[in-house]
Amino acid sequence: MPFAVYVLGLAVFAQGTSEFMLSGLLSGIADDLGVSLSAAGLLTSAFAVGMAVGAPLTALAGRAWPRRRALLFFLGVFVAVHVAGALTTGYGVLLATRVVGALANAGFWAVALVTAMDLAGPERRARATAVVVGGVTVACVVGVPAGALLGELWGWRSAFWAVALVSLPAAFALLRAVPGGRAGDGPPASARTELSALARPRLLLTLLVMALVQGATFCTFSYLEPLVTRVTGFGAGWVPVVLALFGVGSFAGVTLAGRLADSRPKAVIGTGLVALTAGWAALALTAARPAAALVLVLVQGALAFGTGTALISRVFQQAPEAPTLAGSFATAAFNVGAAAGPWLGGLALGAGLGFRAPVWVSALLMGAALAGAGVLRATSVAPARAGLGGVTPRADDRTSRADDRTSRADG
Repeated sequence: MPFAVYVLGLAVFAQGTSEFMLSGLLSGIADDLGVSLSAAGLLTSAFAVGMAVGAPLTALAGRAWPRRRALLFFLGVFVAVHVAGALTTGYGVLLATRVVGALANAGFWAVALVTAMDLAGPERRARATAVVVGGVTVACVVGVPAGALLGELWGWRSAFWAVALVSLPAAFALLRAVPGGRAGDGPPASARTELSALARPRLLLTLLVMALVQGATFCTFSYLEPLVTRVTGFGAGWVPVVLALFGVGSFAGVTLAGRLADSRPKAVIGTGLVALTAGWAALALTAARPAAALVLVLVQGALAFGTGTALISRVFQQAPEAPTLAGSFATAAFNVGAAAGPWLGGLALGAGLGFRAPVWVSALLMGAALAGAGVLRATSVAPARAGLGGVTPRADDRTSRADDRTSRADG
């Protein structure tokens, strides 16, 4: 794997730490800036919304830039807003930095994904995707707990300074390791051409499945603390251990999926969807048993991020004419799920359905994802059958026929 791909993973690690670290800093921010905890919590929501909305917009703005320039620009903006956030004394300014930081993060993600796959080559696309996504899982295991520790020792601002400082070596390495040209061959297609490629029903359905998988993941992940302390019976000191266990599983799942999804993408996705659905239901049923809960948290972390990695790779396969915008739509789908899942879990808790309710919501979301995958499988076979009947398939169905051939090879 080219060194530049690992550099991209390092940069994503810094940005992933920023995205999730506020969960351990909210009380300090609220006290320091004189706002409520709920207002401080909006900083996390603002980042997720900025990522979801900003991914397509920033990708459109920077799609024709040389990839190194685009990556350095987005990372530079990301560093600058964290410095501004560390220095500000006003909540409004901090909220604005979170939105702008999310926009920069979204643009970086979109370009980083296509750059990593371009550098790795077509035979190692999923492995390259796994390295980039792996930066997020390492952030969950190392970056977020480290940010919480810094906030405890030296205040919440120190965590913002740390994210900015960690990003600087990544920027220097990107300058040296990433080629200066634009990803892909030849001039970029027009924005209308790329957007029309992304409007294919099968691609949109894949993005919906991805959003549902991430929604299920973050629905339970956001409420692991009350689950393990009030249902499983662990003390508060076990919460970081359980969260880290989920992160370790996530890293393992991303790594394994990266090695398998290049050759058997449909098998990885199909198996992952079924196992995730069964796993969330099993966790809801056995959450009161400590051993079962610990094993399932580890396994579900691996399945969730492994399946997510394969789905991201699948999006690029379905939209080869629009690689940068495909990456931005995949980023948006990821963050739509990350925002919607906790909201739905909160509704279930607020309705008085108990602390297992978010896990059952995760199982239901995965059921919807399975249904979507079933429709995808049916539509991948139908165009080929139509062609045998004397009807010329549309150009947009060429990807469907390729998917069908891959499916038969996987079998």
